[in-house]
Amino acid sequence: MTRSKIALCLPGGGATGAMYQIGALAALEHAIEGFDATALDLYVGASSGASVAATLAAGRPIERMYRAFLDPADAYFPLERRHVLQTDGAEWRRTVTTALGALAHGARSFVGRPPLSPAELWEELDRFNDSLPAGVLSLEAYERFLDGFFVRRGIPQAFSKLPRPLRILAHDLDSGEKALFGAPGLEHVPITRACIASMAVPPFFSPVRIGDRHYIDAGAAQVSMLELAIDAGAEVVVVVNPMVPVNVSRVPTGHGRRSSVRDKGLLWVANQAIRISLHTLLREAVARVTRGGRAEVLLLEPDAADGILFMYSPASFAARRNLLESGYKTTRARVARLLEEQAPAVTRAGFVPRARESQPRSHPPGAGG
Repeated sequence: MTRSKIALCLPGGGATGAMYQIGALAALEHAIEGFDATALDLYVGASSGASVAATLAAGRPIERMYRAFLDPADAYFPLERRHVLQTDGAEWRRTVTTALGALAHGARSFVGRPPLSPAELWEELDRFNDSLPAGVLSLEAYERFLDGFFVRRGIPQAFSKLPRPLRILAHDLDSGEKALFGAPGLEHVPITRACIASMAVPPFFSPVRIGDRHYIDAGAAQVSMLELAIDAGAEVVVVVNPMVPVNVSRVPTGHGRRSSVRDKGLLWVANQAIRISLHTLLREAVARVTRGGRAEVLLLEPDAADGILFMYSPASFAARRNLLESGYKTTRARVARLLEEQAPAVTRAGFVPRARESQPRSHPPGAGG
């Protein structure tokens, strides 16, 4: 089917973002003749997108993942809150120890001497600042969960043993340099360890140690995955990006519907800021790549008005179902338009619509409708 070399790039977006990506990729398989999300030439993932990319590079079907998240009784990928929301006990113990040391130092500074100047007081407070934890939560439980999934599904931990090339993007905390797991020099890192290193979003998750280095989520710099894919020879890059700014007039909160993201609290204000930054940089990167003629980019994103779906808890079955189905329906409609218009990306990739007689129902099996 495909003459061009195709790469799939999956930026992060949390659990809800991964569900959108799964729905969108299921739609691509149903809309395009011969398209197989597990048979592309390169997979690049970052943050939550790394786990989805790893599963696909290992040849595990996207439709199976779709059905797993759609059905709460399906044990194929039984992810729960406890696998992600685990306090980093070791980091909090370090915090207590260093804070007590700072308190003792401050007490000695007050004994037998004149009152401290404002500058000296701030210096003592700085000791407490340096005692704050590097992250509130640990991703070790998620790594164990992902390890178990790999074992049950026969997925290798070595990048070299995957049927398709996989790259996972993170950053080295202490040098600021890009870390591309699976590439020469970092191909020895177990895939599940690379996944959690890419997911370590400050200040929520503690940096992940690998050898003598610490790694964190790539943040907005994950837009560089386009360049990475093109440098690896990709002629068409499919990007499924769930991180678009939310643009809605009524925001769901625990206190009823409100008029602003501000009413959703600190975490969602920060989330919106990240969405704005990532979306802007990604659009600029896509424009730069296509303008230079180096590759064609098929960018699939939710509509800004659909962003309200991301504001519900991914632990909610109704929210999961809505996210999956929204990702599926909106992508199916968007791809149909692109095929009809013969957009450059679909033309260069050799994508054609599935024959009408072979098209499935409007949803994957188990999705209803």
